[in-house]
Amino acid sequence: MDNRSFKIKGNLVDAWKKEVYPAEISVEYGIIAAISRLGSAPTPGLSFIMPGFVDSHVHVESSMLIPSEFARLAVVHGSVGTVSDPHEIANVCGMAGVDFMIDNGKQVPFKFNFGAPSCVPATVFETAGASLDSDAVGTLLEREEIKYLSEMMNFPGVLQGDAEVRKKIAAAHKQGKPVDGHAPGLRGEQARQYIEAGISTDHECFTAEEALDKLEHGMHILIREGSAAKNFEALIDLLEDHPRMVMFCSDDKHPDSLVSGHIDQLCARAVAKGIDVFSVVRAACVNPVLHYNLDIGLLREGDPADFIVVKDLNTFTVQSTYIDGNLVAKNGTSLIPSVPATPINQFDRAPISPGDLQVTLENYPAADGRIPVIEALDGQLITNRLNLPGRSENGQWVTDTGRDILKMVVVNRYRSAPVAKCFIRNFGFREGAIASSVAHDSHNIVAVGTDDESLAKAINLVIDAKGGVSCCSDQDAKILPLPVAGLMSAEDGYEVAKQYTEIDAMAKSLGSGLAAPFMTLSFMALLVIPHLKLSDKGLFDGDSFSFVM
Repeated sequence: MDNRSFKIKGNLVDAWKKEVYPAEISVEYGIIAAISRLGSAPTPGLSFIMPGFVDSHVHVESSMLIPSEFARLAVVHGSVGTVSDPHEIANVCGMAGVDFMIDNGKQVPFKFNFGAPSCVPATVFETAGASLDSDAVGTLLEREEIKYLSEMMNFPGVLQGDAEVRKKIAAAHKQGKPVDGHAPGLRGEQARQYIEAGISTDHECFTAEEALDKLEHGMHILIREGSAAKNFEALIDLLEDHPRMVMFCSDDKHPDSLVSGHIDQLCARAVAKGIDVFSVVRAACVNPVLHYNLDIGLLREGDPADFIVVKDLNTFTVQSTYIDGNLVAKNGTSLIPSVPATPINQFDRAPISPGDLQVTLENYPAADGRIPVIEALDGQLITNRLNLPGRSENGQWVTDTGRDILKMVVVNRYRSAPVAKCFIRNFGFREGAIASSVAHDSHNIVAVGTDDESLAKAINLVIDAKGGVSCCSDQDAKILPLPVAGLMSAEDGYEVAKQYTEIDAMAKSLGSGLAAPFMTLSFMALLVIPHLKLSDKGLFDGDSFSFVM
């Protein structure tokens, strides 16, 4: 007998009839052969069987884990699949990076659904490791493994009718595949034009008003709760009135966060707020499968046996996870084994010196002694632009830890080139520095610190490892190596999470009050999110889409 043939009893959560009733599910060779109803009301003491969770938009790379290791951690929390944008590794390694993600994901019983990255590079105002034009994107979209066109971040290109953008969208529509959006703050007539170009989702809404504006034009809204960007509280009330148009996603989730929970946490929080449980199940399980036409079962006869057993419909504590009838997690333990992987990368940068990081008065914009400063916002990807009095010494602008004005730099990782520099607020360090080769979207090296010596030390640790996240204090230095494209580790996911927890704690011990200082740092070079960011080419205004210097 195939070990994917069995029978299981529980209180079945029927998303279609909006009922919960005791039932016996018969699984044969990984397919649900029959569902036998055993009563009309839930049986006390019996666990609940429901469809598995689907993360409707995630960059697996942000977990710092290769797909096979991401899966090992995710199934413990009832996730059976993802809608995954391989945009990060594509910016580093191009088509070879997309192939790596697909091939590695196939090594484990988990349903990754990858998209064709639409914006590689994200902008022309930074140095990336690869470029995917409309021909390359069209070729990807022809592949069965590619389920959609990934987030169209170039919303100015959409609104202006850019030829390459139009070709990419048309290629997706030709294949009957949806197009994901990315349009933070877009409202009114511009939002309507963006949606009417054929773009079906957005995960970047940070106010309910913005999301409602887009919902009214037929766009699906993804409620995002990741390690840095947290929009759940602002948007969750929309689910009650728009249960067929809302989904849950994490977007970017660090390994320690993934160990703690995934979409299961959002379900528990939503129900605790009084949201109808069937609306929650639609957002967490059903809507992504229907919208992206995924090969993921939804507890119907003839479906793949992709489902979970949970203790109750309040905490959603996962007891078992099944994918294609395979028991892949039980009582908090992953049953998916690790698989070997050969790293790919693109990293060619010589070490730097503290002198490379100096900011002379004449080379940084100032007016009446005030300089532009990025204001990082905890829990958000957007930043504010401040103009604050600068501190100068010996002809240089320097950090001012007393007012939390620190130096931030971006170092080109693909070749040796001059270092881009600026100043930033809200990291709160009293000493030391952190650095990372995870720097959306081109993944150059980004670092924040209190002095040039600490910055150079942290950056050179990343250069020596050809990728990673590092932290340096006056007494200590740590690095978590990320040899797969400078973004991921191929090591055991739980061990990577442990190491990340340690280096994250070290960064916070330097004085940072940010919930996720490394995740926040990784978005400080993301030019497509307003308002002020830094690329390897200079300080950038996300509103005017031009360099400040």
